[in-house]
Amino acid sequence: MFKVLKFAKDKWYIVVFIILLLFVQVFCELTLPDYTSDIVDVGIQSKGVEYPIPEKVTADTFDKLELFMTNEEKQLVEKYYVEKAEVFKADFNNLSDEKMSELKTAMLAPESLVLTLSSGGDGSAALIGMLTQVSGSASGDLSVEECFSVLKSMPDAQRDEMCAALKKQMEAYPEYMLEAAGVSFVQTEYEKLDIDMHHYQMNYLKKMAVKMLTLAVLALLISIVVGFLSSRLAAYTAKDVRRKVFSKVMSFSNAEINEFATSSLITRCTNDVQQVQMVLTVFFRIVVFAPIMGGGAILKVLHNAASMGWTVVVAVAAVIFVIAILMIVAMPKFKMMQKLIDGLNLVSREILTGLPVIRAFGREEHEEKRFDKASKDLMSTQLFTSGSMALMLPTMMFIMNGVSVLIVWVGAGKIDAGSLQVGEMMAFIVYAIHIVMSFLFISVVAIILPRAAVAADRIDEVLTSKTLILDKDDAVDIPSGKGEIKFSHVSFAYPGADEDALSDIDFTAEGGKTTAIIGSTGCGKSTLINLIPRLYDVREGSITIDGVDIRDVRMKELRKEIGFVPQKGTLFSGTIASNIRFGNENASDAEVEDAANIAQATEFIEEKENKYDFSVAQGGNNVSGGQKQRLAIARAIAKKPKVYIFDDSFSALDYKTDAALRRALKEKVKDATVIIVAQRISTIMHADKILVLEDGKIVDSGTHDELMKNSEIYQQIAESQIAKS
Repeated sequence: MFKVLKFAKDKWYIVVFIILLLFVQVFCELTLPDYTSDIVDVGIQSKGVEYPIPEKVTADTFDKLELFMTNEEKQLVEKYYVEKAEVFKADFNNLSDEKMSELKTAMLAPESLVLTLSSGGDGSAALIGMLTQVSGSASGDLSVEECFSVLKSMPDAQRDEMCAALKKQMEAYPEYMLEAAGVSFVQTEYEKLDIDMHHYQMNYLKKMAVKMLTLAVLALLISIVVGFLSSRLAAYTAKDVRRKVFSKVMSFSNAEINEFATSSLITRCTNDVQQVQMVLTVFFRIVVFAPIMGGGAILKVLHNAASMGWTVVVAVAAVIFVIAILMIVAMPKFKMMQKLIDGLNLVSREILTGLPVIRAFGREEHEEKRFDKASKDLMSTQLFTSGSMALMLPTMMFIMNGVSVLIVWVGAGKIDAGSLQVGEMMAFIVYAIHIVMSFLFISVVAIILPRAAVAADRIDEVLTSKTLILDKDDAVDIPSGKGEIKFSHVSFAYPGADEDALSDIDFTAEGGKTTAIIGSTGCGKSTLINLIPRLYDVREGSITIDGVDIRDVRMKELRKEIGFVPQKGTLFSGTIASNIRFGNENASDAEVEDAANIAQATEFIEEKENKYDFSVAQGGNNVSGGQKQRLAIARAIAKKPKVYIFDDSFSALDYKTDAALRRALKEKVKDATVIIVAQRISTIMHADKILVLEDGKIVDSGTHDELMKNSEIYQQIAESQIAKS
């Protein structure tokens, strides 16, 4: 997960703020079951009486209570209860939990004894009998009031001894029984004070309702804010990652692009980033929220009803078992999914780009089967993973409902035994559901996280990859000059190749002159000219421009001075004018038209409906190969560089257009360095210097006439073309 999170490290303060909000939300949601329990146990069963000690008590009852208290207990009680108009009052709002506990300890037993003596039940009869015996009454059992009179008349030592014996007997009773007796005592006392218990109960319920509503609304607002911030953070992170990946890819040399493969780079920039964004969107609502909620609910369970904690342990064990099975079975499929998406992307791209060839060779059926196989492989994997997810949800719901039944079954026995209250059991069920749901969320995360982790790894692989061709820290600008290019004993090998593609290349392309390169297919012509704009770097030797090693020059400045026309003309979506201006955004309309005129493109441009505003489709698919090539040449001319490089750029042109273009080019760019790679002798026969390549080496050089006399390879090429013509 940290692999995904590190992409959002720039916005760490938002992450911290969201986590703090989640703690507040968990507190709100875990407090609600406690209030539900209080509504049932206090608001309904106890008629709104919160404490087993009264806030108000009559003076007569207060005196009776003190009869069963020690001197220390009397001093403590009298410290908090103030008499006013025959009524003793205590302000519980100003008492701490510790002081309330002390007060409750002092008053619970006396309250129970006073209530027992006044109730007339079995306990009352036993207590009256004891006091009758002590008083020596001969007229039968004493009345309740007479009993209290006897207690008052007793010597303090005797009364304290008797009360101590009674309290000793009461220690055997569970605390909840004493508290229940205390609540009954308070209700009875409030009725004596003419307090409307129905109104008192409704006030308590309204107070709890307001608290619950406040917490619920606060939790809702926090949830909305967290969702909003998470979405914003995920969107920002995805944008930032896409920008970084794209910038990194743009800095790649051809070697790095070939290493990753174009289809894989596309997937990494789109689908992989989307996976990271999706996980970040739900990360805080699931990955962070679920453990906080689960941990908080477990603490609540252990605190409120530890004796039933084993039921939650059973539920958690069942959930972990299901998750473990799911991880073992489904996880390998999730890890495989990204590679299958890569494969489908590759097949789709190959088929769509090679559609004309596929149709020409009648391979539609074969390619359809190939695409169908890649699609079915991905589909079967997705069906398996989706089926696993679909199976998990009802299984988790079954566990959750089963735990609820188990808690009710166990809790019913405890309620019957008096060791648990109904509200506590209801709260326990809610906590148990929170725990199970937290593990359910975690299991969902355990499924989506590995896929996102794979995507994050693939993105990180691009971002941390070593770019082979970079500017030096002390890179310089290109000095003024005509753009003379000099190769000094240059050797080059492709990454991973056993042999050099070029060996000991040594020549100079002078400014204001045309240097041509010719040779058989695969002899290294394109490789040689790709070294000039540093699409690759030399292994040995050096290449200079106007006397400065191109490795010492800023690449941006170097490529600004080069007008490069590749073998395959590539156009971009837009207009004809925008494509010609691609290398020179500030080119005027006159300069655009002049470049098109030199490239012999004016004729077909004028025939278009909108001329220079004609809309070019993606890749230039709505213009012919020759038209595309001429626009690519016009694009290089409009740039007005020092060096023109034509990589077999005239092969798509007919002989007439080829000759007219070269004449116009020679006249308009006579001060620039022109390097032409060609297959046709007619294209280069008027060049100032012709280099003949064979197996990556310059075997001959000179003018056309010189080579026709002295170069056997050049003669063979010329004779083969003459024979063909």
